[in-house]
Amino acid sequence: MIRHGFQAFLLCVLLAACEKGEKLDPQFYACAFAHADSSGSHPYRANYQDLLHAMTHDGVPGVLMSVNDPVHGEWSGTAGMADLFNRYPMKPCNISRLGSTVKTFTATTIMLLQEEGKLDLDDRIADHLNGDPIDRLENADQATIRQCLQHSSGIRNYISSAQFQTASLNDLIRVWHPEDLLAYAYDKPADFAPGADVRYSNTPYILLGMLIEHIEGKPFYQVFEEKLFGPLDLSTMRFAAEGNVPDGIVRGYVDLYSNLNVIESTYYSGWDYFTADGGLIGNPLDLGLFLSALANGQVINAASLAEMTNWRAPSEVDDSFFPIQYGLGIFRMDTPWGEAWFHSGDAIGYYACMTYFPSQSTSIAWAVNGNYGQIDEATQTRSAMERIFGTILP
Repeated sequence: MIRHGFQAFLLCVLLAACEKGEKLDPQFYACAFAHADSSGSHPYRANYQDLLHAMTHDGVPGVLMSVNDPVHGEWSGTAGMADLFNRYPMKPCNISRLGSTVKTFTATTIMLLQEEGKLDLDDRIADHLNGDPIDRLENADQATIRQCLQHSSGIRNYISSAQFQTASLNDLIRVWHPEDLLAYAYDKPADFAPGADVRYSNTPYILLGMLIEHIEGKPFYQVFEEKLFGPLDLSTMRFAAEGNVPDGIVRGYVDLYSNLNVIESTYYSGWDYFTADGGLIGNPLDLGLFLSALANGQVINAASLAEMTNWRAPSEVDDSFFPIQYGLGIFRMDTPWGEAWFHSGDAIGYYACMTYFPSQSTSIAWAVNGNYGQIDEATQTRSAMERIFGTILP
């Protein structure tokens, strides 16, 4: 299964680093969708709501979910709490951290830049960038943009560095910048030669964000706003760089010792605020709308979508999850309900996943304000997804 955060080593976080919570006014979480919400008349709303209650019964602090199919339309629902300390319930319009789901937005932006003639996927990324990120990352001088998108560059994942993990634990509220993170992959051997395999790595996506900035002359997240958030009317979407912990974001929690005695971690995700491998904030409704629009040719042209969904299987197989294949910034998983296109993402105290089932033209997206331990079992494992898909899909 694709994982994106600190699951293994966070189990040793010091409890002394955590605070109980902060007093917040209910207005802090006030929100409303920008469109008319028809969830209350959806014919399967009771079934979907029962699913969310089952997830919170299993220990998930709070969950947001959105479903969109061509027959019954949209449904958005919640269960649990946005803020355990203040006892504020989750609202369907609340915003949460969406983690590495941003990689699909990064990849889509790159596809649009290719359509505009500003780059070619088979350019070396070194044709556009220089300095330490190219000179000190093994394979960066050879890897193509396509290989960076498909996790086939072989460039070492900075998150796998024990030194980075230790530094993060020693200062959980530190705000990191791209050069700080890349340094933990500098002068490290590559995982494999460019193009030899596929293996998940955050590092190339930092380079892709730098590439977007180099070509467009502005922060990559502003390019997202101009090319994706605005045109697709993704009204809840924003980026952490413009507000690290924005007003209205639900509190995050971690189950460090797998006993559901959760600890608040809202301010602990500072390593991806300024990089294109994470840092996205928003609502599952917008995740589902984006992925549906992408899959249905409303964002990039047919040739770009074909390139994006030219799947490749990894040599290492995770038997505990659905079989997966790698596309460009997106994955395919084979399920009993058919193939699904998806991307998920972790931040410390948050998890999100967006899925699209082409055969049913149905999107399912969810976000939870908790992870690790028993919470993960109810939200992101194969059995958790089987419960979700089995409830919603025919």
